[in-house]
Amino acid sequence: MTVFVVDASVALKWVIPEVGAEAALALRAADRLIAPDLIVAECANALWKMVSRGEMSPEEAELAAETLARADVELHPMRRLLVAATKMAIALDHPAYDCVYLALAEAETCPFVTADARLVRKLQASGAPGAAIDLAAAAHSLAARP
Repeated sequence: MTVFVVDASVALKWVIPEVGAEAALALRAADRLIAPDLIVAECANALWKMVSRGEMSPEEAELAAETLARADVELHPMRRLLVAATKMAIALDHPAYDCVYLALAEAETCPFVTADARLVRKLQASGAPGAAIDLAAAAHSLAARP
């Protein structure tokens, strides 16, 4: 069974045609996608930013939000991840928002997939257990499975 924790950088590519969108859509073939419920606020905030920068209309953002709200992603409450995410944020000297996804991946013993190449490099350099895999590598692993 293929299970991935996905973050907002991946989910947004399901509704916004940008670099990596094809790989993000391919990831939807996983048996199970999970995320902390933080993903809801992060996606809403990103859509708002795109509207405020004139990159999309309010109507496009609302349609994207409606589509994301229906996405087949199992949401997990963040409360149980608070301590682990805080420890990770301190150890990595990295924002706790991203570490909530890492904490969920660790708790569920599955990979965390992100389109944030900087975060992937930082985690690989730190030798953090579990760490993250980039979106393209995750999509490739799905395509290669029997």
